[in-house]
Amino acid sequence: MRYRRFGKTELRMPVISCGGMRFQQPFGQSNRVTPETQKNVEACVHRALELGITHIETARGYPLSEEQLGKVLPQLPRDGMIVQTKIVASPDPKTFADTFEESMRTLNMDYIDLLGFHGINNDECLEHAMRCMDQAQAWKREGRVRHIGFSTHAPTDVLVRTIETDAFEYVNLHWYYIFQDNWPAIEAATAHDMGVFIISPNDKGGMLYLDNPRLARLTEPLHPMVFNGLFCLARPEVHTLSCGVAQPEDFDIHIETVEKADQAAELAMPIAQLLDEEMARAVGQEWAETWHVGLPEWWETPRNINIPVILRLRNLALAYDMVEYGKMRYNLLGNAGHWFPGENASKLNDYDLTECLAQSPHRDVIPELLAETHAMLVGEERKRLQADE
Repeated sequence: MRYRRFGKTELRMPVISCGGMRFQQPFGQSNRVTPETQKNVEACVHRALELGITHIETARGYPLSEEQLGKVLPQLPRDGMIVQTKIVASPDPKTFADTFEESMRTLNMDYIDLLGFHGINNDECLEHAMRCMDQAQAWKREGRVRHIGFSTHAPTDVLVRTIETDAFEYVNLHWYYIFQDNWPAIEAATAHDMGVFIISPNDKGGMLYLDNPRLARLTEPLHPMVFNGLFCLARPEVHTLSCGVAQPEDFDIHIETVEKADQAAELAMPIAQLLDEEMARAVGQEWAETWHVGLPEWWETPRNINIPVILRLRNLALAYDMVEYGKMRYNLLGNAGHWFPGENASKLNDYDLTECLAQSPHRDVIPELLAETHAMLVGEERKRLQADE
């Protein structure tokens, strides 16, 4: 394992973290933990620790994860683990406090190393977090919480404003090859000496575990997950990558990333260049360089159509055959609240986009491309895995 200093927390953080969402009992299967799924969780945790993956991350919003971890973590040496959970801030600090107490009881922990405000995704969420900050700081003084951070799916400007409050010691955010928009937020976090944790580089980062021959050919000789991990770890500002596994052997591919981490830039950057070139070939050089210029935010668009997200998904589908990923993300639009805001293009013909696209150099073709993308990606509506998110 490789370790990096996790910003001002001074924690020795493994570059691979054990995400606690996907090894839990599957959503909707039952509210009662079965012996089989509990055995799997325990096997995953033991395997993580054997590999030196000392950071175990979960959330109150992952329905059974805290409960299942609460049956195994207290049996293990506490000093050898970094335990993190995340709680959604409330406009009422008492509700936030009650949720924290529920998490602590469920985890069977006297203290947690990292408490994250879960989902500071907009200014209202930030306002709620700041209302609850005094309570979180009180837990820190009492030793029940070692460090306070936040997780986010926010646009970059909200993310940077949250970092610049200087109220947090670390951040969980999205940044990986197919989504590099949040680099200014990583720079801001680095300026504030915050730990930087990358959320879901393998799933939200392109469903890289799927069999995708075109993408696999482009990232040879590396597996797409190994390439993406090395792309992230080539930046010293990035400290750890969340790797949600469903079974113990799923860690194996991530260990290949660790073993090559010292050569991250040397191995990943030539592949990134090839991927850039393939994007330009697939969609056209001018489009690849300028498609995002002058696009409105989702709230500035009739019916809140999220034009930047839709066009990005089109690019990825055409260049890298990420159609299944595109379907998964596209059909979340309209169904995930502030975690993935805006609407899809299903009602495109009911609205005139002329005004909102006035600043785009591609204003004349974008409506047609939105309709094309809708036809390619539309499917069954999807919900986020966590119903309360």
